Amino acid sequence: MYLKQFRTGGDRNFGYLVADEKSKQAFVVDPSNNPAMIVDEAREQGFTIRYVFCTHGHYDHVNGNEEIARLTGLVPLLYGSVCSETGQRVEDGAVFPLGNLEVRIMHTPGHTEDSMCLYAGDALLTGDTLFVGKVGGTDLGAQAEEEYRSLHEKLMTLPENTRVFPGHDYGTAPQSTIGEEKKTNPFLIQPDLEMFIDLKRNWTAYKRKHGIA
Repeated sequence: MYLKQFRTGGDRNFGYLVADEKSKQAFVVDPSNNPAMIVDEAREQGFTIRYVFCTHGHYDHVNGNEEIARLTGLVPLLYGSVCSETGQRVEDGAVFPLGNLEVRIMHTPGHTEDSMCLYAGDALLTGDTLFVGKVGGTDLGAQAEEEYRSLHEKLMTLPENTRVFPGHDYGTAPQSTIGEEKKTNPFLIQPDLEMFIDLKRNWTAYKRKHGIA
């Protein structure tokens, strides 16, 4: 499997190109700010882009949608969209074929109600649900509770060697693994929802105390 991470600009945004190298079929995730850079890479590698996904509807993740639609002829897919090529709805558990790979949709509400992660091969593209050493921003009520469930009931149940690729370079590294996040992410080592929310409430002080940027 081919996977390349792109620094697309904006607020340290990451975009992605993922491909099945045998069939040369590819998909793009969050091509914000600089879609042409990702499309050019696909062309150079001889890949055919079959899908474009956006992990959620915030402007910094969808502001390149018109351009990539023009460049590829594909309508970018958000959670709840229907793919014109396959007729499949982008919903929890949906599987999109990609040569010898599959792209599995994981609905992970919290940061936004339409937040989703894309799971292909051993890679998980997490958008703004999970960063390296951090998690997505939420309120301190229902959104935080939804995010907590998404993290623990879905993402943390994946194999520990699953590679994690976030939507921004906000954390301590540009990529990680589920196993590493389980052991070291301050939010994921909290014993319960109450402590998870308490850390969100006091994150600035926590960062200062532990020397986190």
